[in-house]
Amino acid sequence: MDAKDSIQRRTTRRDVLRQGACGAVGWALADSLAAAAAGEPAAKAKKAPPKARSVIQVFLWGGMSHNDTWDPKPDAGYDYTGEFGKAIPTNVPGIQIGMLFPELAKQADKFSLIRSMTHGNNGHETAAYLMQTGHTPGERLAYPSVGAVFALFKSPQYKGIIPPYVVLTKPQGRFSEEGFLGPKYKPFATGGDPNNTQRFEVEGVVARNITEDRQKARRELLGSLNTLGKELGPDPSLALDAEAKERAYELILGAGKEVFDLSKEKSELRDRYGRHTFGQECLVARRLVESGVPYVVINYPGGWDTHKGHFQTMRRQCPQLDQGLASLLQDLKDRGLLETTIVWCCGEFGRGPKVDWQPPWNGGRNHYGKVFSVLVAGGGFKGGHVVGSTDAKGEQVKDRPVYPVDLLGSIYQLAGIDAAAKLPHPMGAEAHVLPAAWEKVPSAGLLTEIM
Repeated sequence: MDAKDSIQRRTTRRDVLRQGACGAVGWALADSLAAAAAGEPAAKAKKAPPKARSVIQVFLWGGMSHNDTWDPKPDAGYDYTGEFGKAIPTNVPGIQIGMLFPELAKQADKFSLIRSMTHGNNGHETAAYLMQTGHTPGERLAYPSVGAVFALFKSPQYKGIIPPYVVLTKPQGRFSEEGFLGPKYKPFATGGDPNNTQRFEVEGVVARNITEDRQKARRELLGSLNTLGKELGPDPSLALDAEAKERAYELILGAGKEVFDLSKEKSELRDRYGRHTFGQECLVARRLVESGVPYVVINYPGGWDTHKGHFQTMRRQCPQLDQGLASLLQDLKDRGLLETTIVWCCGEFGRGPKVDWQPPWNGGRNHYGKVFSVLVAGGGFKGGHVVGSTDAKGEQVKDRPVYPVDLLGSIYQLAGIDAAAKLPHPMGAEAHVLPAAWEKVPSAGLLTEIM
């Protein structure tokens, strides 16, 4: 199923505000519920001091071609390279990347490339589930995504107003990201467009055509009309409701809203990121992790499902990806955040190494789960390395296969999350962050060579 056919599932701040007394009790209880749910596994995870405080996942949904980007094969011939028959050097001797990434080429010392990522699954939904949970699709349990797991285990330490798991700007709906953890662990989808020339209209936070003064006036009016508390006197449930409302208003009118306000940034920096949606999403992501948000996903606007018009799409999107991602890495480094922030970037799979010139594709690349590339940086991952390799045409893993559990397990370890920890299933079923050894899920080991 392609992106246009998928069912989009999204939980916005407005949805959350509609739940509970006066709409915000759920988030007011987030810290205590997460702490109780995590329990002993969270304590175990603290044994090894984590290097990563936050994660930024750039999800290239639809699947980006590895041959045209981070695993170029300039000698493979036109049927494999198409219009992109050149590779360019990086600032790390011996590492080359695709010709459309000159800015990332200057940053290669800050990231490493996994060129032997593999799972063999060519379905959008099932491959996305594999890459974001590490579990096999079709099992009896619907496991939570890595972002939801972070929200569960990091909430006890995270005291911010913004929810711990944020998606810029729309979830892809390939699967239920919260899994059996329940709706409280769905990502907060911002909606809107951070490249809007007026302001980033974050759904449920920034209301269109309503000024801040009018928002405050509405709050005062609601407070004056609410006489229930005065009549009932002190009551624990009402006190909790009042606290929840204060936290919600702090998000809408206070410090939480400020994080999404890109007018606080210098115009020159915004230009460096790129005045396009993806570039400004990267800047918002930096602001979110700077404020302590544990997990941020950037779902690339437009996607990479290039069965048709492949080369035209790549010429349009790769320069934007190059500019935004390179600027993000440099900005994180300049602010001392790269050491504590993991950045990982890939799709659910790659694209076919051999170009499909036949109608109706006319120069497209199809789904390819046998091998693809992943970029990782920061949070304990070393820069300037390449993990694994592919054959001369990028069709097969040549050495050092890396499976989803290997990648996610490495991310969890750097973040201090025990991959063997039990997850709280509502019916008491046995469930762990990643599959246990007895489940025989393919694995070649953690990415210790770059950790």
